[in-house]
Amino acid sequence: MDNSMTANPIRVMIVDDHPMLRDGVVGSIKRQPDMIVAAEVGDGAAAIAAIDQANPDVVLMDLQMPGIDGVEAIQTISRKHPKVRILVLTTYFGDAKALRALKAGASGYLLKSAMRTDLIEAIRSVHSGGRHIPPEVAAQIAVHAIGEAPTEREIEILALVAAGNPNKQIARRLGISEDTVKAHLKRIFAKLGVADRTHAVTVAAKRGIIEL
Repeated sequence: MDNSMTANPIRVMIVDDHPMLRDGVVGSIKRQPDMIVAAEVGDGAAAIAAIDQANPDVVLMDLQMPGIDGVEAIQTISRKHPKVRILVLTTYFGDAKALRALKAGASGYLLKSAMRTDLIEAIRSVHSGGRHIPPEVAAQIAVHAIGEAPTEREIEILALVAAGNPNKQIARRLGISEDTVKAHLKRIFAKLGVADRTHAVTVAAKRGIIEL
């Protein structure tokens, strides 16, 4: 490792609501001569509050957290600190979730299942100005990029279906007719390439369109 890198280490901020995961990341970073832990916090609100003092070069950001979630925190941090590079940490490789994070300002996307092997390389990659997008995530984005995405109303209906609500209850909850719910579901099935409600929920969750 050259002296210039050691003298100016990459400052890494870790944002995740699982203490054990944060401990593992901290341990990995501390073993690198060109990195230091600038801060570790448990949610998006804490990240936004701490970022000025932490002054990180790279933020490792979980997407699913209580309160302010990862996407909202990414948007805020990117707007206020455009030079900070953000690497998303997530359990899912769904293309919709990846796209939301990248559009919000993230520079890369790292699956938690690949952290043991890819974390350090990913941090260095985004810090140097590159992007880190795993092949499986890129493939999902490419497959669905040309397709029509579900609307906000359709996503709302999908979430209610996932929660076990029948069409009649969904109609009552949203103040629309049952026939309108059925029409929405028909369009949802066509967009997702599925034939029934169960498969629609499974595909939507896998793609990160809804969260179970």
